[in-house]
Amino acid sequence: MADVKLSGVHKYYGNVHAVRGLDLTIADGEFAVLVGPSGCGKSTLLRTIAGLEDPDDGTIMIGGAVVNDLRPRERNIAMVFQNYALYPYLTVNENIAFGLRARKTPELEVRKRVNEAAEMLGIGNLLGRYPRQLSGGQRQRVAIGRAIVRKASLFLFDEPLSNLDAQLRDEMRTEIKRLHQEITTTMIYVTHDQVEAMTLADRIVLLRDGQIEQQGAPIELFEQPRTSFVARFLGSPSINLIPATLRVEGNDVTVVFQSGESLPLPPAKVTSLRSANGQQVLAGIRPQHFGRATGAPLRDGVVRYSTVTDLIQPTGTRTFTTIKVGGVDAVAELQAHDVGRHGEQIELTIDLNRLVLIDPASGLVIA
Repeated sequence: MADVKLSGVHKYYGNVHAVRGLDLTIADGEFAVLVGPSGCGKSTLLRTIAGLEDPDDGTIMIGGAVVNDLRPRERNIAMVFQNYALYPYLTVNENIAFGLRARKTPELEVRKRVNEAAEMLGIGNLLGRYPRQLSGGQRQRVAIGRAIVRKASLFLFDEPLSNLDAQLRDEMRTEIKRLHQEITTTMIYVTHDQVEAMTLADRIVLLRDGQIEQQGAPIELFEQPRTSFVARFLGSPSINLIPATLRVEGNDVTVVFQSGESLPLPPAKVTSLRSANGQQVLAGIRPQHFGRATGAPLRDGVVRYSTVTDLIQPTGTRTFTTIKVGGVDAVAELQAHDVGRHGEQIELTIDLNRLVLIDPASGLVIA
C-alpha cells in the first residue's frame, strides 16, 4: 500500500488551466473520491497521478517516492476505466491474467491470483466466457479483477460505473466498497455522481475549476458545507436556498423572508451573527430537515411551519413535495404517507439547528 501526495500540481491544455496548483494528501489505505461537475479537473488529476498525463508543474509522490518521471507501469498502480478496456478475443480468465503473464509471473501464481480474484468478485463461473457473452456488470467485475490481481500499491478508478444502469450501479458500489474493506489498499475514485461519492468515500475531495472547493468525510461536507457550491452539489434533492434578511434584537436573531415570514434561530446559531443585523443571506434548508408535525413536543431549535403542497413525487419509501417557504418554491422530503394530494394544507417542522446561512455575494457559509 502507499500514500499519495500532490504538491502544487498544475496542468494546462493550451489556454485551459485544468488543474490549478493543487495540494492533496491521501493517506495509506484511504478510499478517496474525487467528485465534481464535468470539466472540474477530476479525471485529469487522476490521469496525472497514473502517469497518463504529465503535470506542467508540481510534484507527485506515491509511497514517499517522487514519480513525476516514471512511466505508468513503473508506478505500481492498477487502473479501472469507464469503458472496461477488455480484450474481446480473450476469455475472462485470460483477461484477468493478461497483466501478470506480461510481467512473466509464474503460471502457478497466475492461476492462484486469478482464482482468488474471481472468487472475491463472484465471477468464478465466468472464467471461460468472452466479454461479448457478459453483462455490463460482469464486464466491470472482470476489469476490477484484472486490477486487483496486480496487488498494486494504489488503485485508480475513472468513473467505472457510468455505463451501467441504476440497479447495476447500486450493486457495483456495494462490491467496490466491500473490496476496499477486504484488501485495504489505497483507492482514488473519480465520479460526477454525488451519491457514489457519499456512499463510497472515506473522504470526499470536491473539485471546482481545477481547485479543491472542500474536502472531508462525506457527512462533514453534507452537514457543514463551506460554500454555496458545496451545499448545492451534495444532497439529493438539492438543498433549498431561500433569500432572507437577518434581524438582530438583543440576543435574538431571526431570519426574515421576503414574504414577511420569519424563523427564530436557535442559540447555537446566534453567537456569530449578533453584528449581522440587516445582512442579506440565503437560508439553506435541506429537504431532509423537514418533517410532518405531530402533537409531540418539539426539540429545541425545531419550529412548526404551515404551508400548502404543490407538486408531489412519491418514491415508495419517501415522498418529495414542493411547498412554499418564504414565498419561494422549496422541496420537502417526507415519509411516504405524510402527504396525500396537491393543494393540501399541512403543518411541517423545520430543524433550524441544521440550517445553513450563506452570504449571497461571496457564496461563503457564515453560520
